[in-house]
Amino acid sequence: MTTVAGRVAALGRAELTLFGRSRGMLIGALVVPLVLPFSVRSVVEDMDLAENGLSVGLVLLPGAVGFSLLFAVYSALVGVFVGRREELVLKRLRTGELRDAEILAGASLPAVVTGLVQSVVLVVGCTALLDVPAPKAAPLAVLGLLLGLALCAALAAVTASFTRTVESAQATALPLVMVSMIGSGIMVPLELAPDRVASVFELLPLTGAITLVRGGWTGELSAAEALGAAATALAWTLAAVFAVRRWFRWEPRR
Repeated sequence: MTTVAGRVAALGRAELTLFGRSRGMLIGALVVPLVLPFSVRSVVEDMDLAENGLSVGLVLLPGAVGFSLLFAVYSALVGVFVGRREELVLKRLRTGELRDAEILAGASLPAVVTGLVQSVVLVVGCTALLDVPAPKAAPLAVLGLLLGLALCAALAAVTASFTRTVESAQATALPLVMVSMIGSGIMVPLELAPDRVASVFELLPLTGAITLVRGGWTGELSAAEALGAAATALAWTLAAVFAVRRWFRWEPRR
């Protein structure tokens, strides 16, 4: 008899093969997140960071992780889910032994692993090139990364629910990407935003994960702040899972 892990791994291997054959997806998932953090370095250097206890490295490192979550996981998976649905792959898989959650998990596996490995590579690169010190609260950074991976996979499935075609996947994924880049502390730390604006940005989906990652390096998050950031990310993840169970489409939109 097969196990859940075995079925998910088998589907993940098949998805990895398809993932490797898509040149556009490879560029978007592998190249873009590696280039973007260093392309915005000049902008970050012009920010007033010292007064808030930050440095260029402590801004770019969590931002690099955020770029990986947005492009290697979220944007890539929106295209994967829509493409497999329109090709009737998801419909055929549901007629077999796989359960719905296993199908989505197996399809997400290559992108999630890519995001995880890429985040580690970016952390090592930022540490070496930007003279970033060792994390003062490493468990917070690990928790933020894991919550971000789970959240982006779930949000990708939600976005795919109302995306009609593979060609429109980039357009439907763009609003969350732009809002997260601007408001979740990926490009601009929340410490530099006005208090009222920052209080709104704290409620965005990826803000909790990025806050935990940055707090893992600075060590300046209090227990209450860390708990609040984790609760925000977890709440968004649970809401996304509920939305997927309620509205995810397994057959092409006609």
